[in-house]
Amino acid sequence: MFRRFASIAFIWVAFATNALAADKAHRIAIQVDQNDPQVMNLALNNATNVIEYYREKNEDVEVDIVTYGPGLHMLRSDTSPVQDRIKRLKDMVFPGKIQFSACNKTKQGMEKTEGHAISVLPEATVVPSGVVHLMELQEQGWSYVRP
Repeated sequence: MFRRFASIAFIWVAFATNALAADKAHRIAIQVDQNDPQVMNLALNNATNVIEYYREKNEDVEVDIVTYGPGLHMLRSDTSPVQDRIKRLKDMVFPGKIQFSACNKTKQGMEKTEGHAISVLPEATVVPSGVVHLMELQEQGWSYVRP
């Protein structure tokens, strides 16, 4: 009797585990901390490739490109060399599936150094700290990539 119960329990756990794995959303955080158009474009390439891969598999994916330090230039309205690409990528992805996070600590430091307010692209969300945001995403199970 115990073996029969154990076998049934094992099968139930196997099915439940497979069902949970199939429903798991894929989530990736991509770090940009350099003011280098090649790094920025590589991050956008990574995001595009991940989105297209999971879209073809009909699986959900969320992407967060997190910028801080010199990488904030990627999301600055006045200095971004990739702002057209960011807009196109944001437009092609379902709402809420991609986020561009701009570090507020870096933004405030740049404003102090430059002596004027800095605006970020409308596609960007300002987060209190880019590094802390990355850390918290990883603590929530997000995968992490640094191009």
